[in-house]
Amino acid sequence: MAEDSSISVDHLQFSCSICLDLLKDPVTTPCGHSFCMVCLNDFWDHGTQRGLYSCPQCRETFMPRPLLRRNNVMAEVVDKLKRKDLKSASPVSNSSESGDVVECDICSESKDKATKSCLVCLASFCETHLKPHYESPAFKKHKLVQACKHLQDKICPRHDKLVEIYCRTDHKFICSLCMLGGHRGHDTASVAAQRIEKQSQMKEMQRKSQLRIQEKEKKVQDIKQAVDTLKRSAQAAVEESERMFTELLLSIEQKCSEVTQLIRAKEKTELDQAEGLLQKLEQEIADLKKKNCDLEEYSYTEDHIHFLQNFQSLSAAFKANDTTRMTINQNLSFEGVRKSLSEMKERLADFCKEEFGKISPYAVAKVQMVLPFEPKTRDEFLQYFCHLSLDPSTANEALWLSENNRKVTRSGGLTPHPYHPERFEAYGQVLCKESVSGRSYWEVEWSRGGWVYISVSYRGISRKGRGNECWFGHNNQSWSLECSSALSFWHNNIQTKIPGLSSSRIGVYLDHPMGTLSFYSVSDTMTLLHRIQTTFTEPLYPGFWVNALASAKLCYSLE
Repeated sequence: MAEDSSISVDHLQFSCSICLDLLKDPVTTPCGHSFCMVCLNDFWDHGTQRGLYSCPQCRETFMPRPLLRRNNVMAEVVDKLKRKDLKSASPVSNSSESGDVVECDICSESKDKATKSCLVCLASFCETHLKPHYESPAFKKHKLVQACKHLQDKICPRHDKLVEIYCRTDHKFICSLCMLGGHRGHDTASVAAQRIEKQSQMKEMQRKSQLRIQEKEKKVQDIKQAVDTLKRSAQAAVEESERMFTELLLSIEQKCSEVTQLIRAKEKTELDQAEGLLQKLEQEIADLKKKNCDLEEYSYTEDHIHFLQNFQSLSAAFKANDTTRMTINQNLSFEGVRKSLSEMKERLADFCKEEFGKISPYAVAKVQMVLPFEPKTRDEFLQYFCHLSLDPSTANEALWLSENNRKVTRSGGLTPHPYHPERFEAYGQVLCKESVSGRSYWEVEWSRGGWVYISVSYRGISRKGRGNECWFGHNNQSWSLECSSALSFWHNNIQTKIPGLSSSRIGVYLDHPMGTLSFYSVSDTMTLLHRIQTTFTEPLYPGFWVNALASAKLCYSLE
């Protein structure tokens, strides 16, 4: 009992950090760390510089070289630990139940389970037949590893030597003599070093796999929540529409049924899409978890060569299509239907038929559970690039348009323009000729040191006077990004300060149907500055406000 309790410790506490095996003839350095006597002497014989001797574990240096003596207490503890392992090892019958069990090559009748394989002897040994490797000096330099099959695969077929090197140039395992021949000058590394490198890659693969699992699980939760919201919203919309339609004349009962069918059809379409996406995501999660388990299993194997031989197939299997590049709309509502029907209710019965064609299909079509993904890279944004030009008929008299009406600056005085009802009277503002709708993207260069509003506005914004109704961003008709020494966003005379700075190039992305307007700082990457979610009721026109020190220029896509 006392013996068992004295050695109930982790094998790692009695392992040599050089050969990674249980200590053989243990010796202890002055700093308190223990190693095999042969391993430590070999380390000092080949790794010492300028008479300095260091501990392989903590790197403490000694001078002169310490005199090493066998640590008898440590040796006795290691010996007890070996005997305990020998007692606990279960014998292996001739018909092994597991294909992974390695049998002792020396046992003649009942084959015991091998605990170590010798890369010099090219044989595997049980604890009993392994004793000479621990006790006899003739086996001191033999390399013992975890018991494994197919030892011949670890020998160079050309030179009959142990393969200890990996040729990165030819992607082959080689021996030391191969390096002097056909692999001279190639990029090589020890199998242990190559294992460490690939182990690091595997950890990164595991990390990315876990992140992808979390992303997909989050998408699953978002979709389920969106499904519940869609069901509640659809049901509420149906009930509301039915209530309103029953209050109308009997002549529009048919329209009530059509609206109900339209909503139900949209609900079913979105639910069918959601169910299909849920099944796909759950299957991908299951596949990723299985691959993650495989990666975990291979990450703990001690056989470097077996690890590297299977790494390539694992790495290839790890690559998979990703279905997370979509946005789940949580703000599902048929509010547009209710508002439209409420307005229609207030109209005359003979006007209902005309209004119905405008309202119902449009309002229901806006309900989408899975939104189109928003571009991420500049190349993806440029797919929606639109060429714009400034409209001279809207330019304030203090502005100067140049470069084919793509650049606006303050002229320093008043530029005589013929009267036009769409010209901004008081503010130094200008609109573009072209409207933007659908999905649109454009870029603007603005001069630092000045003050610029990069804006979008409805065409009907007021042009006369100095009130907020005329100034971009200070009314409910326009939205503006203020660029100066600091950044702010303006709408309806409400300022939202934006932390950080932007580059001198701003990208503007509009998804008119989805009601999103986004501003990006354009450099090597696209950095989101600000995004709004609203409902646009008519086409938008890009525009600018500039002060005396500023300029703004509409860019071509390749500039």
